[in-house]
Amino acid sequence: MRGAVLYAPRDVRVEDRPDPKIEEPTDAVIRLAATCVCGSDLWPYRGIEAVDGPSPMGHEYVGIVEEVGSEVRDVKPGQFVVGSFFASDNTCEICRAGYQTSCIHRQPGAATGAQAEYTRIPLADGTLVATPSMPADDLIPSLLAASDVLGTGWFGAVAAEVGPGKTVAVVGDGAVGLLGVLAARQLGAERIIAMSRHEPRQKLAREFGATDIVTERGDEGVARVKELTDGLGAHSVIEAVGTQESMMQAIRSTRPGGHVGYVGVAHGVQLPGEELFFSHVHLHGGPAPVRRFLPELIDLICNRTIDPGKVFDLELPLDQAAEGYRAMDERRAIKALLQP
Repeated sequence: MRGAVLYAPRDVRVEDRPDPKIEEPTDAVIRLAATCVCGSDLWPYRGIEAVDGPSPMGHEYVGIVEEVGSEVRDVKPGQFVVGSFFASDNTCEICRAGYQTSCIHRQPGAATGAQAEYTRIPLADGTLVATPSMPADDLIPSLLAASDVLGTGWFGAVAAEVGPGKTVAVVGDGAVGLLGVLAARQLGAERIIAMSRHEPRQKLAREFGATDIVTERGDEGVARVKELTDGLGAHSVIEAVGTQESMMQAIRSTRPGGHVGYVGVAHGVQLPGEELFFSHVHLHGGPAPVRRFLPELIDLICNRTIDPGKVFDLELPLDQAAEGYRAMDERRAIKALLQP
């Protein structure tokens, strides 16, 4: 099969790789209908995370089940499935509490890399959710978004205690931040402040439900959010970047007693204890338990209540994966969908 491999920073190659096979009785092999480049893939691509030799890339996936292991009971060949970027048994005590990305048997969701024609999914019964029927082609991008960026934005909103009557601020205008806006709208937020400097992303944020756009960053961005909220700050803030600046911008934009849902993969973030102590701000987040939300998100997508696939503003054949990385790195694209 063909698959994308990262050899070194900014060196993505699509090459022939071995077809994945069932290795454990709980595995499934799926033929990918679509895959994509994630914002978190840019950390190793830029050299911020170490690349230890050639690394198969990709963790977002939807496709058709080709083969299952002998112990797989709920997932069947021929089904169209959506999975999470982490594999989980969905039965352990942590999973039952709704934190499948901290499953005691957690594994990478696409064990052989998802930017490929096929991938192996461990713990298939606990990780994969089948759609009610074979989806229409135009629903596939939205279902692909559910495997990570939609589920992550949704968790950011849930962790930030978004709800009716709340004012929400979203720090970050990548796919996760934009889908955090969509999630906040679906969860009933009264006012949604999207923080973005990029006109195409501002336009999509408004389409997803943003009521206000703040172009300032850092302390100036905080001041603008305070100005829009009678000096108090937002009830709920979704942090969807993962840098020191974005985390502090999120915390400082939150009113006392408010909640920050942080889902940006943290790099070099250090929290000042004294400031946090006196802020009276709740913090909750981490790797999104996408599996918790998949049944609801699949239902919303298949009923055409939401259209998160709009975050894919660049579509390329798999063999052009390197261009997808470049376009996202240079912010020429929000998110690149790859067609195997």
